[in-house]
Amino acid sequence: MSSFRFTAKLCQTLTHMGPSAPVRRKRPSNSVTTRTESIAPAPPDEADLRSQARAYRTGIDPLLKSGRLGAVLMQFPQSFHDRPDSRTHLQTLAELLPGLPLIAEFRHRSWDNEGALGFLRDLGVGFCNIDQPSLGATLPPTAHLTSSVGYVRLHGRNAASWFARKETGETAGRGSRPGSVRYDYFYSLEELRPWGERARSLAERAEEVFVVANNHYRGKGPANALMLKSALEGRRVRAPADLVSAFPELKDCAEPVPSGKAAPAQGRLF
Repeated sequence: MSSFRFTAKLCQTLTHMGPSAPVRRKRPSNSVTTRTESIAPAPPDEADLRSQARAYRTGIDPLLKSGRLGAVLMQFPQSFHDRPDSRTHLQTLAELLPGLPLIAEFRHRSWDNEGALGFLRDLGVGFCNIDQPSLGATLPPTAHLTSSVGYVRLHGRNAASWFARKETGETAGRGSRPGSVRYDYFYSLEELRPWGERARSLAERAEEVFVVANNHYRGKGPANALMLKSALEGRRVRAPADLVSAFPELKDCAEPVPSGKAAPAQGRLF
């Protein structure tokens, strides 16, 4: 376990500045339709931003000092476009959190340009390459590297629920949190292979690469991660027997480990 590294996530209060979520406004009572309007994020309060950044840094420092911190993900919302105020906020966060391996995750395709990538390189901030439903102005698949750390995050392709705000108990299922159904998607091996190639490309250029399966709904993320690991390593991998039983797709690439036996040590893809 000596190589085990954590990836952390920056708290939402530092990345989601104000009312950035769309709101629904009802039309007159004689209409049954609604429309959605996007509200631009409100400028953050500087004193509050600094206070929260100090608190976060205090909490994460033990991982950093022990050498167990691999990356800190800054996930920004779809409404966070590449514009001057957004770049100012990014620069402020980088200045408030020096020494942390920061990774920026954008959902909007406006960030997929050389100017934005150069800006991140100048800040020393990494780029999170994501897989998400292809809807409107969402960011497409990429293999960008803007720091020494490469990062891939797979969210699934559940287009029908991607922008949903709430799910009913019947839709979400027992134990699900509001919003989790948007990650209800299981990748086929054919869909994972291109991401394996992108991860290999990043590994050839980066000091370290993290691949995260965020399609966590009902265990689909761990199952897909094992499928991708097997494909990259060209061999069968060990997996919990219960997980192999729940996902038949694993039977061709994983060796079941019975419950109660020691878990396999943390491995590396490259």
